[in-house]
Amino acid sequence: MKHRAATAAAVTAGVLLLEGTQASALAESRAPGVTGTDVSNWTGEVDWAGAADAGAAFAFVHATEGLDYVSPRFTEQYGGAADAGLVRGAYHFAQPHESGGRAQADFFVANGGGLVRDGRTLPGVLDLEDNPYGKKNKLDNCYGLTPAEMVAWVGDFTRRYRQRTGRDAIIYTTTSWWRTCAGDSAAFGRNPLWLARWGSEPGELPAGWKRHAFWQSADKDPSFPGGQNSFNGTAAQLRALARPPSPIRLTGRVSGSTYTVTVTNTGNTPVTKLKVAGRTSGGQKIVKVGKGCRFSGTAVRCTITRLAPKATVKLTFKVGPAKPGTAGRGLTVTAGGAKLALTAR
Repeated sequence: MKHRAATAAAVTAGVLLLEGTQASALAESRAPGVTGTDVSNWTGEVDWAGAADAGAAFAFVHATEGLDYVSPRFTEQYGGAADAGLVRGAYHFAQPHESGGRAQADFFVANGGGLVRDGRTLPGVLDLEDNPYGKKNKLDNCYGLTPAEMVAWVGDFTRRYRQRTGRDAIIYTTTSWWRTCAGDSAAFGRNPLWLARWGSEPGELPAGWKRHAFWQSADKDPSFPGGQNSFNGTAAQLRALARPPSPIRLTGRVSGSTYTVTVTNTGNTPVTKLKVAGRTSGGQKIVKVGKGCRFSGTAVRCTITRLAPKATVKLTFKVGPAKPGTAGRGLTVTAGGAKLALTAR
């Protein structure tokens, strides 16, 4: 991917490690799967409607780098991709030698990499690749960090990003860079992998990942404004990745004939008109519920008008006696994408 100080020579040679594939051998056709692109300030003004018409379903947009750079075209590119109907995501070009990972995650979140609950924003990307400023900072391709130090830095960034957004950052890298600079660590398998390898096959994956989520197979696509990328899944799965995680957490307990469900808003913004639905099993019928709820037979529905950030609401449901010997007694509750199953003894 292109960074703030890219030169024409660097772009031609490819800032990334090419895994033995030269730019002259870029794929003639796109990789299979849902196709997309990646852009930066160097891409300039983008015809997003044209990209969408050409088949682009998603785009990654360069947002930040280190602790002191925000792409001057980020807002227009990021908004333009969304306006054209693309699923979009922001990426942060890591500078591990400049500061801790936590600080760079905060900078990224504050300047475009935060969570947007619109159903079309992908998790933010941590871009890890060769040090492009070696002549200036006199450091090697791993920014002067040992593999253990690099793994610790990536861990600090990804943990902080999850704390701030509730999402696992996507990691963009090449297999060779990861093996050299991160010691082929297997510690980040929960983070979606955006694999960079220019050619006709993705090749071997870094340790810790059984599959890639995205693949950058070329730095240019003849029909798109930037790099050639594909999502390793269906369009529905891509939309699911862009769906924000639920801030709702459900916990509960059973005491005799009473089920108590605690609904918590773990997010940083209020949740309004939250619908809570429950159903008993094992022959139990609901006989009494609290304010804001209504019931019929084995089903109950409640509405929480407003749930403030970090606030909780307790709901209580009382059931009548089940027939003797009835098995599988319990209550299943759903709310805001969260689900809870309680089992009665």
